[in-house]
Amino acid sequence: MLSLKQAKKIIPGLFLAFILAVFAKFGARFFPNLGAETLAILIGIFSGNCFFHQKTWEVGTKWAEKRLLEISIVLLGMSATFQTITKIGIAGVLFILSQMTLTIIFVYMLGRLLSFNQNMSLLMAGGNAVCGSSAIGAIAPEIGAKDEEKGQIITLVNLLGTIMMLTLPIISTILYPENTMKQSALIGGTLQSVGQVIASASMVSSQTLEMATLFKILRIICLVFVVYFFRRFTQKTDSHQQRQIEKTLKSPFPWYIIGFIILCTLNSLLPIPSIIKESSHFISSWCEVTALAAIGLRINAKQFLKEGHRFIIYALAVGVIQIILAIILIFIFNP
Repeated sequence: MLSLKQAKKIIPGLFLAFILAVFAKFGARFFPNLGAETLAILIGIFSGNCFFHQKTWEVGTKWAEKRLLEISIVLLGMSATFQTITKIGIAGVLFILSQMTLTIIFVYMLGRLLSFNQNMSLLMAGGNAVCGSSAIGAIAPEIGAKDEEKGQIITLVNLLGTIMMLTLPIISTILYPENTMKQSALIGGTLQSVGQVIASASMVSSQTLEMATLFKILRIICLVFVVYFFRRFTQKTDSHQQRQIEKTLKSPFPWYIIGFIILCTLNSLLPIPSIIKESSHFISSWCEVTALAAIGLRINAKQFLKEGHRFIIYALAVGVIQIILAIILIFIFNP
């Protein structure tokens, strides 16, 4: 529970992040292809490096970055159901599991090859394999990643997602004309965030939008297992990291993953009223965009640009790898 003294320190930075989120949401109406998530990060980076770099904002932006992203992850459970598995079939499930596994392996190996540290490589792998910012936010504390590492990878994943969001509708319609399931598998199996999947699939057709969202939801359900695996992997490869993580963890899963599982289970077993689902999505979206604005505010642009060429090479290579893997696996499993 926050004390009054803590709240007074948090409010300025939190309020600033929320105001920038409002601008991002408003701007997304005029630039729908960018989306509120990407705009929030970009506006945050610009504002934080040009105007709001004083320490007054630090406590609030750090709190927003961590807590609001965790709340967003919990509420994602209201958009996922276990019935998704039956709708996309065994072939679809095998496609998603293979796509996620191979994406994690190749993206992690590529990151290490490009001299990114283990944490950044894991965050990039998990963010692209599962659900973008939410996955990175869930994974980061479990592997002991620094705030700077998390912020840089979230920025990179969102920018890559924006590029893929605009190109995948073209690629999917060229490769799979009038094949809704394969179009949906390509878009829903590769794009990072739910919003990007919806925006991209809607450019193809309403049927593709529906099925692509189901493929995406299955990836979200797998978030729990990815977080657990990454933590175990980090503990085995870094004994110092293991000791640091064990100090902060008291249960096999953090509270927001447990919350995600509970809501997903309830949504699968009970007839949840649509108004509750819509409200959960609304709150989750605002929490995520505000958290991303806070992350943008905390990013050191000079440091990010200094490593710019490596980041660009990594992001573009990851996008190409994901698309090639998806095309090959769609051919193999024929969802």
